[in-house]
Amino acid sequence: MNEVKQQAEPSAGELVGKLGEQVSRLVRDEMALAKVELRDKAKQAGLGAALGGTAGILAWFAVGTLVAAAVAGLAVVLPVWAAALVVAGVLLVLAAVAGAVAASKVRQATPPIPEQAIKSTRRDVATVKESAHR
Repeated sequence: MNEVKQQAEPSAGELVGKLGEQVSRLVRDEMALAKVELRDKAKQAGLGAALGGTAGILAWFAVGTLVAAAVAGLAVVLPVWAAALVVAGVLLVLAAVAGAVAASKVRQATPPIPEQAIKSTRRDVATVKESAHR
């Protein structure tokens, strides 16, 4: 009966080998999770930066339009300058909206820390410590 019990239970060497394999697999999985999370945050940061650039370009056009409106207003006392002011106002509103969206995207992407992977790793370490104390 002792022989049957010994064959059913793995040896210490086998257990250590399995532990090494499992830890290695766990580390690979956590690294893969961190890569995915960082890639997603980089995409958000890129989108935020692109929208911020768009806001800057729209604001630049608005300033140009305001200058044209001032020139048209001085040159002609008719609705040409009023039309230019309306266009400038619309461009400024668009720039404000794009800037707000850009700031939101950049805020979502920072800090570029793989938070989910860190939490998961901490849980794994706690589980391994708990199992070791049993």
